[in-house]
Amino acid sequence: MATSTAAQPSLLAESSGVLRSELRKLRSVRSTFWALAAAVAFNVVVAAALAIFLPGRLSPHEKATIDSVRVSLGGLHLSQLAIGLLGVLTITSEYGTGMIRATLAAVPQRRLMLAAKSIVLAAAALVTGTGASFAAYLVFEAILPAGDAMRTSLADPAVLRAVAGAGLYLAVLGLLGFGLGTVTRSSAGGVAALFGLLFVPSLLAALLPRSWQDTIGGYLPMNAADTVYSVHHQAHTLQPWAGFGVFCLYAVAALAAGFILISRRDA
Repeated sequence: MATSTAAQPSLLAESSGVLRSELRKLRSVRSTFWALAAAVAFNVVVAAALAIFLPGRLSPHEKATIDSVRVSLGGLHLSQLAIGLLGVLTITSEYGTGMIRATLAAVPQRRLMLAAKSIVLAAAALVTGTGASFAAYLVFEAILPAGDAMRTSLADPAVLRAVAGAGLYLAVLGLLGFGLGTVTRSSAGGVAALFGLLFVPSLLAALLPRSWQDTIGGYLPMNAADTVYSVHHQAHTLQPWAGFGVFCLYAVAALAAGFILISRRDA
């Protein structure tokens, strides 16, 4: 009993030490700063540009029916590239430089190391993504002319969920990239796998008969993810949290594959 009690603090102390080590490692890499800064810049700059130029090009009917919250989050199409790349590089950069051998020598428990990396990455992506999404929404609303039909409030139905959902989407996207990077152990391969998974299925589905598109379309990665940061529900798509849950399953599958393979392959 005493041995078990002593082992538990030791395990907690070791886990805490690995987490701190991975946090320092992530903060010390320049690509981390640039990826997170790019995610914020893309969201805010695109939101500002859309608020300036889009209202004058829309008819009153279009303004009344458009999903203006999703428009304000238009920068996600670029910021997802930055966060996805960061997720892949968080693990593959160590394989590319050979640092993974030193990491595994310091932390022989490979799954503990991988768990620590994923937790640190998820926290960084969630905080940055959520902050960037709220900043984009607020900038968009601040620039829109007073009384414009596109204006909304965080108190309006589904608006807060959509803006917060954008941050959740970026965090899970980072983990999906991390999982695929762990599986491929290659930066180029991980990035290709990530964005191939996101975009190729939707392109292929567009070639299918309409009835097939309506049946499977909502379960494709990008289509499922889109629902959580949209206010207006589209026909033949999942409900927001159901869609987000499906997208999370893709990330869980990639992470599970990574956790299995890392213990079965040499560094």
